[in-house]
Amino acid sequence: MLKEKLKFGVIGCGFWSHYQVAAWHELPNVELVAVCDVDLSKAQALADKYKGVKVYSDVDQMLSTEKIDFVDIISSVATHRQLVEKAAKYNIDIICQKPMAENPADAEAMMEAVKKAGVKFFIHENFRFQAPIRRLKQILDDGTIGKPFKANLRFCCSFPVFDNQPVLKELEQFIIADLGVHILDVARYYFGEAKDLYCKTKRVNQAIKGEDVANVMLETQSGVHCYIEMSYASMLENERFPQTFILVEAEKGSAYLGPDGEIRITTKVGTKVETVKPTMYTWLDPAYAVAHASAVDTNQNILQGLMGGKAETTGEDNIKTLNLVFAAYESAKTNQVISYN
Repeated sequence: MLKEKLKFGVIGCGFWSHYQVAAWHELPNVELVAVCDVDLSKAQALADKYKGVKVYSDVDQMLSTEKIDFVDIISSVATHRQLVEKAAKYNIDIICQKPMAENPADAEAMMEAVKKAGVKFFIHENFRFQAPIRRLKQILDDGTIGKPFKANLRFCCSFPVFDNQPVLKELEQFIIADLGVHILDVARYYFGEAKDLYCKTKRVNQAIKGEDVANVMLETQSGVHCYIEMSYASMLENERFPQTFILVEAEKGSAYLGPDGEIRITTKVGTKVETVKPTMYTWLDPAYAVAHASAVDTNQNILQGLMGGKAETTGEDNIKTLNLVFAAYESAKTNQVISYN
């Protein structure tokens, strides 16, 4: 018999954890029992929002002391391999923040660790669960515009992402690993696996270490040509806030996801317009509304997997997205097209 509630712990109590944990509290089948961060003050600040949550600064102490069903790792990417391997040794199911790993070797080691331990492993990949992106997928699937042949996925803005997450300034690989992993996952979600890709990058902001502009040309095995644009250096109309714009061209028409969740579906008979808004939970930041709200649906889907059902963003699935990230960096470095046989 399944437990009435699954008990969980959190590792990593920075900016995003406050919204991800708030999203968990929208679901009835989970209970937060402990949080852990090497900076004890951060762990305490998160725990203080909820009743009866224990605070740790040592991961092993938390995992060995608390009786938890799963752990949600919301720490920086450099810590992911070590933390996943630790949780696997304690036979605890694992959710890991994206990107899964810094490099292919770490990703493979993490997959081997969870396989050996026989624990469930999921990646918290929330973009595909954003309400407008989910609705556009329904439109593509219902055949309204026919078979897609071309798409533009764009996330370009001047949003001060470093204000909330200053650690991002120090990443040698920034926008593709941090943001592009989301957009590449949406491309896979809509159009399937890649056939080949080509990437160019640029660093505009000289105060950071990694690239803040990247463009990827990707062809899928189904024949869709995807042009993926990402930038944190752009200052454009309607792109002041973090939003994903998507244009899909197909045999019977087109579908465009534009600002503020507006979707325009154009066929020979004309254009229909609808607007898809996220649920405005009391705890979310309005500037991040679509992303924060999607954490609830992401967590719900993962919870289904934890409880024996089907989840979308398993480790086995997400590593395919991660490999596109690695391929994009390789393409930018070598100025070569990366092909998949």
